[in-house]
Amino acid sequence: MLIDYREDMTLRDARRDYFAANHFGDDGGYGEAWVDFKLGVIPFPIPNAPSRVRAVKFHDLHHVLTGYDTNTVGEFEISAWEIAAGCKGFAAAWGLNLSGMAAGAIVAPQRIWRAFMRGRRSRSLYGESMGELLGTTVGEARARYLRRDREEGVTASDVAAFVAALGAGLTAMGVFTVVTVPLVPVGLLAVAMRRRARPTHDLA
Repeated sequence: MLIDYREDMTLRDARRDYFAANHFGDDGGYGEAWVDFKLGVIPFPIPNAPSRVRAVKFHDLHHVLTGYDTNTVGEFEISAWEIAAGCKGFAAAWGLNLSGMAAGAIVAPQRIWRAFMRGRRSRSLYGESMGELLGTTVGEARARYLRRDREEGVTASDVAAFVAALGAGLTAMGVFTVVTVPLVPVGLLAVAMRRRARPTHDLA
């Protein structure tokens, strides 16, 4: 869901609104054992490993800063943006984002190209101090990390980086599919059991 975050809001407050608007729960789902990774309408339940949680805390703030949606194409766009802006030592982010960028290049190539180019002239939040980030305002963080408004010409290195990322992404997407497809029945069972275990409210 697209949200208009005020630039004077702290990232902590903006993230709270982001969680609420997307029904992610008070903690963003960081404590869940399984999460749904969707390719289109197809859910791929995957274990919510500590490495993913570590990465997704920054990923969620990137949604706030960039304005990319949390729908399918929006996730593909932010994947391309993060790859171009750099995921540093976050292996889970590299793997998931490369897969997402490759899938996005198939369904929305122009938007993926624009997101990648925007990321090439931005800096990601990966590796920054989370405590300091959450106390920063949206406006301050955008000024510090996002691409400036002025357009810059596309260089040969931009094109080469895009092609290289796509190649790596197609490989990552194949590996991701091979690894996650066998986990789908297990994940669906875990999600169903979790939902059944939640208390119900009597509306009568």
